[in-house]
Amino acid sequence: MALAVRDAHHKKIILTHGHSDHAESASSLSVAIDSEVWGPAGVECVSHILADGDEITTDDGNLIAVGTPGHTPEHLSFYWEAQRALFAGDHLLGKGDTTWVADYPGCISDYLNSIDRLRMLRLSVIYPAHGPPIENPTEALSRFESHRLARIQQVEEALEHHPSMATEELVGFVYGDTLPTGMERAALKSLEALREHVQTLREA
Repeated sequence: MALAVRDAHHKKIILTHGHSDHAESASSLSVAIDSEVWGPAGVECVSHILADGDEITTDDGNLIAVGTPGHTPEHLSFYWEAQRALFAGDHLLGKGDTTWVADYPGCISDYLNSIDRLRMLRLSVIYPAHGPPIENPTEALSRFESHRLARIQQVEEALEHHPSMATEELVGFVYGDTLPTGMERAALKSLEALREHVQTLREA
């Protein structure tokens, strides 16, 4: 790795968020290539804090930090303005129509607002942290949004008819027999977040 970046003028390790599959090796990598770790506040290994709108100089043009909370509260994406490209972290995945949004109260609303914000960038390509590049950003943003809105509607309908339905029962109502084995806990947390979102909207 050190050889790969030895001729670079600007060496930085840039993190989108603090999940272990993204941040766990950042400290050791920073030592190996003699570089600071840049990223959002609240991530332990970050030595240079980035916030929405901050610019990062690279050998191939500037990156602009874009606040995209939802997957995590601190999540940042990075807009490569010279190529109209986005490094999206886990905000979007290269395959499918959903990503993990269940970590904290308000995450569903944050996620939908972040999708709206990315639409304004007129992107030509999105590079997610997992999966292949997304060559049609407009379609992908709509697809991920539609999935989340459909889940919200399912939870709204369930609670409209059964206000006291336990979240465990919601799993059966929303997923039926389509839930893969081993995904029960993840589905439960996801629906807890959706339920919190629906109840917050009702109380507003």
